[in-house]
Amino acid sequence: MFPQIAIFTAAVFLLLLYSGGWELPLVGENADEAGSAILRVAYLPAYAAGFGLIALDPRNSFRAAVRQPFLFALIGIVCLSTFWSIAPDVTTRRAFAVTCTTLGGVALAARFRWRELAEVFAATFAVLIVASYVVCIAVPRIGVMTELFPGAWRGLWREKNGLGGMMAFGFCIISAAALLNPKRARLWWGFAVLAIGLVLMSTSKTSLVSLMLGVAALGFVLIARRGPAAGTAATWTAVTGFGLLIAFVVLASDVFFAILGKDATLTGRTKIWSAALVEIQERPWLGFGYHAIWGDKSGWGPFAWISKNAGFQAQHAHNSWLEQWLGMGLFGMAAWGLSYIQTMTLALIAVFRDRGALLAFPFLVVYSLVALTESIAVAYNDFRWVLFVALAVKLAFPDRELER
Repeated sequence: MFPQIAIFTAAVFLLLLYSGGWELPLVGENADEAGSAILRVAYLPAYAAGFGLIALDPRNSFRAAVRQPFLFALIGIVCLSTFWSIAPDVTTRRAFAVTCTTLGGVALAARFRWRELAEVFAATFAVLIVASYVVCIAVPRIGVMTELFPGAWRGLWREKNGLGGMMAFGFCIISAAALLNPKRARLWWGFAVLAIGLVLMSTSKTSLVSLMLGVAALGFVLIARRGPAAGTAATWTAVTGFGLLIAFVVLASDVFFAILGKDATLTGRTKIWSAALVEIQERPWLGFGYHAIWGDKSGWGPFAWISKNAGFQAQHAHNSWLEQWLGMGLFGMAAWGLSYIQTMTLALIAVFRDRGALLAFPFLVVYSLVALTESIAVAYNDFRWVLFVALAVKLAFPDRELER
C-alpha cells in the first residue's frame, strides 16, 4: 500500500511543480534575473520525479513512448534546432527542459490506469483550487488584481486569464475523475463546483467559453457511450453545432467579439500573427531555433522586428501552430500537426470504445481551442503540455496494454 501512495504523491508533486502556481508567491509578478534563476532550479525536482517514475517501470515507459512516434520526432527536431538556432545556448537549455517535461507526461501515462490517472490530475487541481481560494480571500494583495482588472481574481497566477483558463481545464478533469471513480464522486463533484466558482470570479470570458466547451464535450462523450443510436445522434449534433458556430463567427464576427469582450484583433494577437508570418518567410523550413526568438534582446533580431510590426513586445506567438513554425520551421510544425492528428483521432475512437475518453476528450477539445490563441504546445515547464502528453500517450497505450 505504501509504495502506491508514494508513487501517487510523487505524481501529484510533479504536476504541482509544473502548474506554476508557486511562482507568483515566490518571485512576484516581474521576476528579475535572480528570480528567473530560482525558477529554473525550482523545476529540477519535477524532472527528477519524472525520471524516477520512469525508472520504476522503464519497460512500460518505453512501450508507451514508441506508440507516439510523431511526438518524439517533434522532440527530436526541438533538440536538433540547436544547430541552426540564432541563440544556441537558449535553445539548448529550453530543449532540455521541454524534453524533461515531455518525459514527465510519458511517465504518468505508462504508470497509471485511466481512473488512477484521472485522480492524480484531480488531486493536483484540488490542491490548486484550495490554495487559490485561500490566497484570494486571505491574501488579496496576491490573489486579486488591482491595476488592469481591479477586483478580478487571479489566484496563484499572474493574471485573471491564468486562473480562469486553468480552472476550465480543472473542471473537465475533476468531472472525469468523479465519473471514473464513483466511490469518491461526491468529493470530486464538490471540487468541480469550486472550479466553476473560480472561473466566474476570474471574470475571464474566454475561460468561460472554454468551460462551456468542456461541458459540451463531456456531455457528448456521455451521450455517445449510451449506444450506437445515441452515438450517431450525438455525433451529428456535434458536427451541426460546430458548423453553426463557425458560421456565426464568420457572419457575425462583431457580435461574437462583443460577447467575448474582445476587439477584432483579439487583444493584439492578430498583429503578432501578421508580424510573425513576415519573419517566418526568412526561414520557412527550419525556423530560428526552439524558443530562441523571445529572449533576444539584441535589438536587431526577429523579436525586434515582430515587436516593431506588432506595436508592442510579446512573450510568445500566441498561437501554438505559428510558434512551432517560427522555432522549427515547416518540419517542426508538420511533426506537431501529425502528433496532434494522431492524438485527436485516438480520442475520437476512444469516445466509442474506452471510458478513458471521459478524461481525454473534453481536455483535448478545450486544449485545441486555447492552442489557437496561446503557445501551449511543446512548451517547456508547462502544466498543460504535461497533461497533453500524458493523455496523448495514454490514448495510444490504454489500460489493456498496461495490463498485458
